[in-house]
Amino acid sequence: MKKATSRTLTEAQKADLDALEADDQVDTSDLPGIVNWPDARRGLICRPVKKQITLRLDVGVLAWFKKRTPDGRGYQTEINRALRQSTLNATDGERELGAMAHGGDRLAGGAAGSGRDGRDAGQALQV
Repeated sequence: MKKATSRTLTEAQKADLDALEADDQVDTSDLPGIVNWPDARRGLICRPVKKQITLRLDVGVLAWFKKRTPDGRGYQTEINRALRQSTLNATDGERELGAMAHGGDRLAGGAAGSGRDGRDAGQALQV
């Protein structure tokens, strides 16, 4: 049985809200300042949902990624990063098609491995 909910506040709730301090009266002096995290890494605490698929890649593309990873390990993660970067670099129209690429099941906008600037996925990783 579902609990009844109300969109209006009770008198007790209104009194509790009135008793709260105004934002300008809250002491924030003990809070740390804004911190720049240049070494922050995405996915350490909450990892994005992954979906196992079968993907056919050109032999040269696969070799390129394997060559640039230690002992050929982690190349799939690097391919995923290149594809993610490609979706982030996509034009607005392409980005709309790939909106779910960061956690959904739709395909990313544009051709796989092709950035809007004409680079292939491997070149997108060169910084």
